[in-house]
Amino acid sequence: MIGWLFLLQVIAAFGAAVLATGSRLAAAAGAGFALSTLGGYLLSVWIGLFGFKEVRTTAGIAAGALRTATIGGVTVLTNATGFTLYSFAPDTPSRSNCSGTCAAYWPPVTGTPAAGPGVTGTLGTIKRSDGATQATYDGHPLYTYIADTAPGQAHGNNLNLNGGLWHEVPVPAELRPRPALVTRLCQAARCGQ
Repeated sequence: MIGWLFLLQVIAAFGAAVLATGSRLAAAAGAGFALSTLGGYLLSVWIGLFGFKEVRTTAGIAAGALRTATIGGVTVLTNATGFTLYSFAPDTPSRSNCSGTCAAYWPPVTGTPAAGPGVTGTLGTIKRSDGATQATYDGHPLYTYIADTAPGQAHGNNLNLNGGLWHEVPVPAELRPRPALVTRLCQAARCGQ
């Protein structure tokens, strides 16, 4: 909506300039500028202005069963569909400091989480300022990132945006389940006894 209002202002300004000067050259320049402004606006909407897509929803991602995945050599927490989960440094264990535009780009993981394979940390919830329930892991409110468009991506890791640092949520090595082969070998060799 703002783009169309801007375009209308540009056209009105050039129209006023043409009426004031009466010049055909000014009219032609005004028409060319108005068309190029419209073209630039439509192109920016189509491909995304400066590489960013317009955010059309602020709905959170349902928690469901959280799980782990190895992304970039690090085992991290993911949602049920494999998207990386993030924590926001300014958050506290009882409060999310990401709302409004921030939450549009970093959708909170909403609802009550369940532990899937490899998830042994403490799961919980907090109440957001809008009244929604947000999932937490070891006291950190959880988010996804809209630039992650497929499972296995972590484009939001170590970004300093919206007033603080964002980090993927690592799962400590000692908490991850051992592969079945290692478990069987340890059982046969009586590891840890």
